[in-house]
Amino acid sequence: MSDDLAAYGARIGVAGPLAPDRATLARIVAAHTASIPFEGIDGMLGKPVVLDHEVLMAKLVHGRRGGFCFEQNRLLGAMLEQIGFAVTALGARVLWNAAPDTVTPLTHMLLRVDLPEGAVIVDAGFGGNTPTGPLDLIPDRVQATPHEQYRLTRDGDYWVQAVSIGGEWRPTYRFTLEPQHRADHELGSWYMSTNPKSHFVFGLTCALALPDRRLSLRNFDFAIHHRNGGTERRQLADAAAVRDVVENQIGIRLPDPAAFVRRIEQGIA
Repeated sequence: MSDDLAAYGARIGVAGPLAPDRATLARIVAAHTASIPFEGIDGMLGKPVVLDHEVLMAKLVHGRRGGFCFEQNRLLGAMLEQIGFAVTALGARVLWNAAPDTVTPLTHMLLRVDLPEGAVIVDAGFGGNTPTGPLDLIPDRVQATPHEQYRLTRDGDYWVQAVSIGGEWRPTYRFTLEPQHRADHELGSWYMSTNPKSHFVFGLTCALALPDRRLSLRNFDFAIHHRNGGTERRQLADAAAVRDVVENQIGIRLPDPAAFVRRIEQGIA
């Protein structure tokens, strides 16, 4: 086992040896999404998001930070490949909270993993709706994860993922099986972390999928979604309260807490 894989395993609480099979994949996805928070703090602070493997290891593993989809899934994909999984990077167009006829840009990354029993989709980076288990690449089947149920359907050349929330199927994104390259991810990452219209730039987004609940923070709105269906919501009072939730509940080690607080105080939307 490489030093990187050992450090990653320690970060998510999964010890080796690890075999490239369905059970191991499900275990890693659940542990990853429960341990490495989803967050876009660098974009909000005007700092570059770098997708080099060494930078991702330093930030998400050793630095105990989180990241958004390009960071999360590039790290996850690299670790799965070291275990021996066959991984293909894909791109998606986000449909969450978009009108049905909206054409959105290719700004999301997910992974295809080919198992002996068939292909699955894995995604550790879709915020508060990140699937916490692999999804079989089979249409029109309701699929359980440790948290919500998901479903994949076909729409022409596209696959469409949807999540069941409160008994309603809500589309998350559409994707094809065309492989995406690092250059594609770097373009999408740069766009989402620098565009003034990106919610990663003008506001704060953090999430974590713990085994019994999801934590979701959008600016001053903090929500705890329990697996039994109950939800607690709290409007945070000030930047100090936001910092406390980020550090002590979501578990993000802020590299510059003072700069983070100043940015919150300057105004987020």
